[in-house]
Amino acid sequence: MSSSARTAGLGLDYLPLYDDDISITLDNPSFIDSRFNNRVMINYVGMPASAHFGAAAYGRHFDKVGDFIFSLRFNSFGRFEGYDENEVGTSSFHAADYVFSIGWGKHIDSSFSIGINFKPVLSQYESYTAFAAAFDVCGSYVSSNKRFAATLMGRNIGAQLATFSGTVEKIPFELSASLSYKLENAPFRVFLAATELQCWNLRYDDPLHPIVTYDPYEGAYTEETFIHEATDKLFRHAVFGVELSIAKVLYARLGYNYRQSAETYGSENINTSGFSYGFGIRKKKFDFAFARNNYYLGKAPTYISISFRI
Repeated sequence: MSSSARTAGLGLDYLPLYDDDISITLDNPSFIDSRFNNRVMINYVGMPASAHFGAAAYGRHFDKVGDFIFSLRFNSFGRFEGYDENEVGTSSFHAADYVFSIGWGKHIDSSFSIGINFKPVLSQYESYTAFAAAFDVCGSYVSSNKRFAATLMGRNIGAQLATFSGTVEKIPFELSASLSYKLENAPFRVFLAATELQCWNLRYDDPLHPIVTYDPYEGAYTEETFIHEATDKLFRHAVFGVELSIAKVLYARLGYNYRQSAETYGSENINTSGFSYGFGIRKKKFDFAFARNNYYLGKAPTYISISFRI
């Protein structure tokens, strides 16, 4: 789940962008600096079936120590009615995940910067609890004119420390890279991300859409071509986004995630799964952003983010 409406509207996991938007630093700590001192961000996501996702962040500068972003992200799955093995009602309970994060960033020079997120993770489902600790480590480059930026990141480096029932689960490590480029004579910034670089083949067997099909009338099997297979594997790593800036006050955003579309598309002729869109309004001391990200047909999570200085 994206940590802000701006990120969700572009369809990315994090943004490679040097900007005054504190929401960027939640997932990309390499851009943390003193600009975000006493800056606050709140993000809320409305999900289907009474589930709720949210995030809150606060930036703080400490003399002789550096600049930090403190944040909390949660995913609440709602209230459930409990039953025992004999279908006798017990008591209601909640289920939720929480991620606490401390981000630190450092500018090496005018172009290069590094950052790290420390993320304790807690899952609480009824009487079952699991706990893990993970790190995100990243480095970014920004051109002197600020029109080009790129980030390389290793996410979720860590381990599970407490288990639900004695079974240790692996933390989902991901290596990714992303870049953005602002066109010189047009109000557009384009984004490109390469995700899950630690694994080339992200496909899986889907019984509803098999790779190899059999025609009983012809008595023959049909297999995909090498070009289609290679192209499909390649684009499952790619995410595209574009942001339009109007007088640096109003922003329109559009994104496309090929893998998300391939994994969740339906049989209808028009498939919007994998597309995301949104808009933002920016004032000197206040930002508002709205986005929707279509995971499947029919409904989509709605993101609303605000940020301001206190």
